[in-house]
Amino acid sequence: MWQGQQSPGDPRHPQGGQANPYQQPSPYGPPPQPPRGGGNRTKVIAIAAATAVVIAAGVTGFLVLGGDKDAEAKDPKPATSPSSPAPSTDPGASAGTDNPRADHDPKPVVPGWKVVTNPAKGVAFDVPPEWDRKQTDWVTYVAENDDPEDKPLVAFMAPAMLDPAWCSSGSGDKKENMALAAAGSRSERGQDPEAAARANAEAWLYGFYTQPDKKKIKSAPAEQYTTKSGLSGTLVTSAASGVPKKNKCASDGKATAFVFKNPKGNEYTSWTLFAAKDVKNELPDDTVRKILSTVRLMDPAK
Repeated sequence: MWQGQQSPGDPRHPQGGQANPYQQPSPYGPPPQPPRGGGNRTKVIAIAAATAVVIAAGVTGFLVLGGDKDAEAKDPKPATSPSSPAPSTDPGASAGTDNPRADHDPKPVVPGWKVVTNPAKGVAFDVPPEWDRKQTDWVTYVAENDDPEDKPLVAFMAPAMLDPAWCSSGSGDKKENMALAAAGSRSERGQDPEAAARANAEAWLYGFYTQPDKKKIKSAPAEQYTTKSGLSGTLVTSAASGVPKKNKCASDGKATAFVFKNPKGNEYTSWTLFAAKDVKNELPDDTVRKILSTVRLMDPAK
């Protein structure tokens, strides 16, 4: 995905000529080729005013125009810091809803938690107060370790992260931070809900934990799930086990992907959470499910 000016849905053929099973259509349009960070950790993209994309890798990036359409690369410019704070919401307020469509400025479903919103896709969910919300125009992705073009395997928008610098590797402009857990949402194109959910969960686990080994990933059968707001969709949970401890940041992983109809009801949207597994301070499965239960629709930005 995101291979030069490749259109969404075109197949990708990495080394060896075999199609990547985790390739997915891009819901954001094709960005330019960013500088390499030297690893398989997530990169961050800032989309300014829905028409510009900045890919952050170290302290430099590329500005791209085009939004959801074909992008045009411009000269490299300093990138916005990946740690820029997200717009605040009221973390102490609480309010439930009987409708899967929330307001523009939704209140948390879980008292004491804070709301994460993706206005572009019309999605909101709650996270515990210690999570770090990135700005709504940020995108996180992961790529193949040995891909010189850094073409993303999978991405999501408006992410929230638990302990964004849980583990760090490298130094200087090649330093990469690994979050203990992260969650976000994206559009899905050209896939049925079960296939999209499985592809998202497995792609994050492959890209972030197991690559180049796909055999360490196991997915449970898809299930139908309904959140507290009444939003129904397809849920897939996956786990990566037996990951070799090649470096201090290597760990097993787990992912939960939920696919549902967007606010307009004409396309599918996904929400995905991935996290390190069998590590100190691991995000409990009960908390994963509690966060999942708060996923709801909101009116998308015009």
